Amino acid sequence: MSNPSNEPEHIAISKSKGIKIDWKDDHHSEYGVAYLRDECPCATCTGAHGTPPQKSNYGGGELFPMYKPKLRMNEVEAVGSYAIRIDWSDGHNTGIYSFDHFRRICPCDVCRAARG
Repeated sequence: MSNPSNEPEHIAISKSKGIKIDWKDDHHSEYGVAYLRDECPCATCTGAHGTPPQKSNYGGGELFPMYKPKLRMNEVEAVGSYAIRIDWSDGHNTGIYSFDHFRRICPCDVCRAARG
C-alpha cells in the first residue's frame, strides 16, 4: 500500500523558479531551483560510490560569489510514476528525484523542524 504523504496530487514546474507540489495528504511544498540543485540525490553529489560528495552550493549565499550564469532547469521529465529527472543548465543531469526524496527534503518550516 502506498503512503499518501509521498504521493503528489499536483505538480507545478517553473524552469526558472522551481517546483511546487501539492501532496495527497494536503501538505504543500515549494522547492527553489538552487535548493533542488543543492539537494541532488545522484551518486556523484551524495558520494554514494565511496567518493567525496560533490555537492553544489547554489543556495550557499556566498559573501563574494564568483559569477555563475543563472541556474535553471532546461528539461524536466517524469521517470515512471515515482520520480522526476532534471536536466540542469550547469550541465548536470544524473539526479533522479523520487517523490520520497522530494518529501524528505521539503523545506517548509514544519518539515524542517521535524528533521531537527
